[in-house]
Amino acid sequence: MRFNKPATKTNTWVTAVVANQNGEIFELEGYAAVGMSGNYLCRLHADNTRNMPYGSELMFLPDRRPIVFNLQTGKFETLKKNPYSPHESIFPIAAFNSPGYVIAHISAYRECENAGRLPLFSYGAVGWFQGKFKSAVILVDPEPRQDLRRMKREDVVAGVKQMRKIMPHNRLRRHLERCALKYGCPAGKNFFLGRYEAPLPTAKTCNARCLGCLSLQQNTGVPHSQDRIAFEPSPTEIAEVALMHIGRVKKSVVSFGQGCEGDPLLTVDVIEPAIRQIRSQTQKGTINVNTNGSLPEQLKTLFDAGLDSIRISMNSVRKDLYDLYFRPKGYTFDDVLKSIGIALERNRHVAINYLNCPGVTDTPQELNALIRLLKNYPIHMIQWRNLNFDPLRYWKLINGATQQGEPIGMGNLIEKLRKQFPKLKHGYFNPPKDKFFD
Repeated sequence: MRFNKPATKTNTWVTAVVANQNGEIFELEGYAAVGMSGNYLCRLHADNTRNMPYGSELMFLPDRRPIVFNLQTGKFETLKKNPYSPHESIFPIAAFNSPGYVIAHISAYRECENAGRLPLFSYGAVGWFQGKFKSAVILVDPEPRQDLRRMKREDVVAGVKQMRKIMPHNRLRRHLERCALKYGCPAGKNFFLGRYEAPLPTAKTCNARCLGCLSLQQNTGVPHSQDRIAFEPSPTEIAEVALMHIGRVKKSVVSFGQGCEGDPLLTVDVIEPAIRQIRSQTQKGTINVNTNGSLPEQLKTLFDAGLDSIRISMNSVRKDLYDLYFRPKGYTFDDVLKSIGIALERNRHVAINYLNCPGVTDTPQELNALIRLLKNYPIHMIQWRNLNFDPLRYWKLINGATQQGEPIGMGNLIEKLRKQFPKLKHGYFNPPKDKFFD
């Protein structure tokens, strides 16, 4: 384990927080909170953290031991017991941060023997400072599209009742109800609230086997986050939902490719006529597809029908690392690049859904590869998404495939990209078409 250089303001260290076996969270006076990025540890202080964003959640990590920094000895320590109550076992705490925030460091911990894999969340470093929890995060998108304060359940329920009356037999509407009310899906909620972006899940299957797939986990011991759609909606059902949203929301976006489905390019025979139905009635609204970009020829078909934008998911722009996580079936990384190229040739808006993890994403090797890709494929936007996967298992997998250099820091990474590619946008959400090239 390696350590970063100390900060200069020693009086602004963020205090470590831990939990007891009952999940009760408390601070450890005399110990600074620590974040990790791969094999590197970083003490948290006021200058490299923010007040934990509203809507973030604190998570208790069983079968693990917290790494903290002892301010008296000046050393990093892995604690098994509470130093102020030696008979009390303690455990790490992590923050699952709200949308729009990039994790700068992972919660620092060591696994106990036979520890199970963590559920599908991101595990940000967190501490306590001046009466508030502090998260090691960077704000990349301030838009309140998924701000839970604007999604009151009673308003969502009212929207559900309204849509039941308007489209009583639409199976896709029924599916979105479940997403919004059972799983708390912000995109599903936004449809019933009549705001921003509405989801159009369609695909029952996928041609990738992503390690962190939210809708399908097989023989991993980890539950998926939400059930995958079990039917294929008809073009008319899709168009009815999309047209309802476009008709009542200014600067609306409707998107294929959601967490509750496979990849939409496998259902072009349904999506293509749905897009044509939508565009036969209105040119308003933005039609987007979130995809792995695996089938370039199918993508051409959707562009011909009227698709406005694409967002292509990647955990890395290096083929070997991409293959390790996505585990593609019947397509290659070159197909993904070809899809990006086709979209750019058609003058469509292109974003990368960049599944970032400190200690991998912010290494010199990944940065150099990303710079090469941006020079060859001048995409319009990077959507920074925190990788929802057990970080220690991910690092072990990546380090087994390639050597990683010392991380430069997520903040430094984004700043370098801003300087070298000033037209490149950084955010989190799919933009409406009137903001494509602002």
